[in-house]
Amino acid sequence: MAPRGVYHLLSAMYPRTTPTGHPRGLRSLPRRFQILFGFIAFIITYVILFGTPNRNSIPTVEDLKHPSIPNKLNPFAPIAHKAPPVQANSTRGDSSWFSDWKWHSPFSSTITLDENRALLPPLDDRPIVYTFYDEDTKKSEETLRAENDLLLIWRRAWWAQGFKPVVLGRGEAMQNPLYGAMQRMGIQPELEVEIAKWLAWATMGTGILSNWLALPMAAYDHPELVSLRRGEFLTKITSLDKMQSAIFYGERETIRKTIETIIRKADFKTAKTIMDVLPKDEINVEKSGGAIAYYDGTVLESKYKSVFEDLRKDDKANGLNKLATLINAHLHTTWQNSFSSGIAILKPLPQHTSALVENALDIARNLTQCPLNPLPTSCPPNHRKCTPCTGSGNTIAYHSHYQNKTTLFTIGTVPHPYTLASLHYQQDAITAQTVRRDFKTHDLWLEEVTADLLPAKTSAEARVVRFKEAVAGIHGRHHSLWLTAERERAADLDWLFGFKVPDFPPFDRDRPAAPKGDFAPLSDAEAQAEHALLSKARDVVRSSVHEVVRVRDVLEAWSLADTEAWRFAKAWSARRKVERDVWEQGEKGFAGAEGGRREGWVEEGKKEGKGRWDD
Repeated sequence: MAPRGVYHLLSAMYPRTTPTGHPRGLRSLPRRFQILFGFIAFIITYVILFGTPNRNSIPTVEDLKHPSIPNKLNPFAPIAHKAPPVQANSTRGDSSWFSDWKWHSPFSSTITLDENRALLPPLDDRPIVYTFYDEDTKKSEETLRAENDLLLIWRRAWWAQGFKPVVLGRGEAMQNPLYGAMQRMGIQPELEVEIAKWLAWATMGTGILSNWLALPMAAYDHPELVSLRRGEFLTKITSLDKMQSAIFYGERETIRKTIETIIRKADFKTAKTIMDVLPKDEINVEKSGGAIAYYDGTVLESKYKSVFEDLRKDDKANGLNKLATLINAHLHTTWQNSFSSGIAILKPLPQHTSALVENALDIARNLTQCPLNPLPTSCPPNHRKCTPCTGSGNTIAYHSHYQNKTTLFTIGTVPHPYTLASLHYQQDAITAQTVRRDFKTHDLWLEEVTADLLPAKTSAEARVVRFKEAVAGIHGRHHSLWLTAERERAADLDWLFGFKVPDFPPFDRDRPAAPKGDFAPLSDAEAQAEHALLSKARDVVRSSVHEVVRVRDVLEAWSLADTEAWRFAKAWSARRKVERDVWEQGEKGFAGAEGGRREGWVEEGKKEGKGRWDD
C-alpha cells in the first residue's frame, strides 16, 4: 500500500476531531496511576530539598558491623583450638600469664594461643600458720608500734618460707561457742590469753599455731619445713620438744576436741601455762628438727642478755626494738650461711652489658653486707654454730654462664632482644634491614647463659625449657632471683628473702666492694654511652608507636627463645607480686599488716623518702 493510503487509513481510524467537529483532547490516566506517580514525585522532591546526607555522616566500611557466621555452618572449615580462659589475678601491667602444669612447653603460645601470655607453673598451696596477738591499749604507743613491727617480721619470715601467715585476735576467739564458758571460770590473766589463743585457732581450723616469737630460720629445703609445708597432720595435735608452747599443728576436729577437753576437765586453780592444762594423751610431741628459732624469755636471758635486760624495764619499747633488730639480723645471717659460695651475678656477653646488671649488683651488695645487729657476733638460738657476718664472708662474682649449685645464689637480668642487640652491637637505632643484614646468631643471650648446662648444638627449645627450670623449678626458684632489664625497680625483695634487706650501710666502708670481672673496666665515656643505649632501649620496648613496634617484632621473631625467656621471667616476677598483694589486701587492717600497722622502724626509710634505688 502506498504511504499516502496508510496515512488516510490511520486518519480514519483515529480522527483528530469529535463527531461534532471539536478538537479531540488527551485521554486522562486512570486514577490509580495518578496516585502512584504523585507519590513518586513527592518522594523525589523531599529528597532533593531535605534529604541530602552530610558527607561526614556516611559510615566507612570499617564502621559497618559485619555479621559473623559460625564455622559450624561450614562443614569444610578447619578445626581450631580455643584459647584457655583468663584466670583470676593473672595480669599486672603489661604482663599476663596462664598457670598450668604444661609450663615446661618451650613456647607458651602453643598452649595460651597468645604470644604475649606466658605459661607459668601453678601456684603452690601455702599452708596457713596462725599466731595470736591480744592488743593491750594500756601499753604505750611506742610499745604497741614495736610489737607490730615484730609481728611484721614474723609474717615476712613465714611467707618467704612458703606459708600463709595469719594474725588472730580476740575477734576470732569470741566467735567460738566456748568463749563465754572460759570467761566464767576465773582463769588467771596470762593463762586466759593462752586459752583465748586456742579458741581462736579452733574457730579457724586446720593449720599451724605459732608464737609470734617463733620464726623459721633455715634453708627453704630444710626437711622440717618441707614436712610442715605438706600440711599432712596426725590425728593428734603435735608440738615440738624443747620449745614449750612455740609451735602446735593439727586438724580442725582434733583442735576442737582438745579445747573442749581443756575447758571441761582442766584444773585452772593451779595451772600457770597452757602446757599445764593440755591433756597429755591428746598431744604428740616430736623432736624438733632445728628449723624454728624461738625467742622466749629463757633463751633471751641465757643468750642475749642485753636485750633481755631492756625487756625487763617498765618501758619495753626499746627492748622490743632491739629484739626486732636482732631477729632480722639473725634471719639475714641464716640466709647468708645458706649460700656459702656467695652470689653470682649473671653477666653473659660481658663486654657491653655493665649497665644491664647494675641493679643486680646493687641487690647483691645489699644482701652480702652485714645487717644492723645489737649483738653482732651472736647466732640464732637454733643455730649455735653459725658464721656471724663480718663483711668478708659472702663473695660476689660475675658469671657468664648459669651454674646449678646448691650453695650459690644467682641474680640474673633478662633483657628483651632489642635491649640486648642495642647494647651488644652498640646501636641506638636498629632497623629490620639491620637485623637481616648484620645479625648472624639467633637467641644469643640464652645460648650463652645455658652454655655450662647443655651441649653446644642443643636446640633453642631445649635451652628455654632449661632456663624455665632455673627460674621456676623447685630448686631454682629459691636459689635465684631474675630481673628484667627494662624494669628499673625490684619489688618485694624483703618478702622474697624473709628479712629486711639493707637499703644502704651506715658507713660506706661496710658496703661490699663490686666484683672484678675478667675484662677491663669501662671508662666514664663508655659507661655513659651504655646507660644512654639502655635508656633508649627501654623506651623502645615500652613504646606503642607502630613503626617502633614493627622493629621490635622483627627482633622478637629473630630471637624467639630469648623473647620467651624474657616474657617468662617478667611474668614470674609479676605474679609473685600479685600473689602477695592479693593476700595483703585481705589482711589489711589486722595487726602486723603493711596496710594497717603502726609505722615503726621498718618504715622509717620510706618516710624519709629513702630506699634502695635512691641511695
